[in-house]
Amino acid sequence: MPSGPITVFGGTGFLGSAIVHELVDAGQAVRIAARRPVLPAWAQEGDPLSLIHADIRDEASVADALDGAGGVVNAVSLYVQSREARFDAIHVEGAGRLARLARDAGVEELVHVSGIGSDSRSPSSYVRARAQGEAEVIAGFPKAVIVRPSVLFGPGDAFLGTLAGLARLPVIPLFGRGETRLQPVHVVDVARAVVRLLGGNPPRWRLFELGGPEVIRYRDILALLLAYLERERPLLPIPFPLWHLLALLASVLPNPPLTRDQVFLMQQDNCVSEAVGSFAELGIAPRALRDSLPECLPAAS
Repeated sequence: MPSGPITVFGGTGFLGSAIVHELVDAGQAVRIAARRPVLPAWAQEGDPLSLIHADIRDEASVADALDGAGGVVNAVSLYVQSREARFDAIHVEGAGRLARLARDAGVEELVHVSGIGSDSRSPSSYVRARAQGEAEVIAGFPKAVIVRPSVLFGPGDAFLGTLAGLARLPVIPLFGRGETRLQPVHVVDVARAVVRLLGGNPPRWRLFELGGPEVIRYRDILALLLAYLERERPLLPIPFPLWHLLALLASVLPNPPLTRDQVFLMQQDNCVSEAVGSFAELGIAPRALRDSLPECLPAAS
């Protein structure tokens, strides 16, 4: 492990909090950096945890959060942009700023969390920003490790929680015909991978894509979930052009339930590529979605 504490930016988020937990379990001192930092509910007196206010868009607060750190994890995420928070400001400019300041501060290791499918040519502004952010990170901190998880699941997640909400509808709408292939990955498995990447031994790969053991069509995930919840619902295919229209209409709302970026994401498979680092190189056997449902969702009643 690095000689100083590890600063986890976005350490109060879904993945960030799991990374913090795994680091503390490994005996590592951790600094949680967030706009509204709070101690996790599991924290106990004596845990090597500290809090610091930091906004990835603000150079001074980022520099303060990096002061004396031996390693840093950027787990800051923004999935729906607004007037106050834009993808470019968080995923491109913010990521590049953090990387540059980490290098200037003499930080030993940097792990940057991105996402599978990052592509600077994507029609999705979110996906483009993720790809551009990766480039900014490597430019600012050439030895950084990029981690691209697939769709994250775990207790209290947005993925299974949203699908469970859909299961209450009399008919479940599909994105297209539901043929998009996903490789859902447990949040704790990704967190453990990040901890191992901070272990002091330079990894063979500088890019890791992390997916679960199964590649599953979206419609099959819904079928699996319905079977677990003991519900029968018809699945209704809806063409992607109609989803884009619905997202466009919803964009005028203060908190749109659907965005075009989300529709674009569902038009592309989200699976691990070849010739990149994976769980295998880290000695981690990721858990399967079907085996984790009892842990993630309440049982059928």
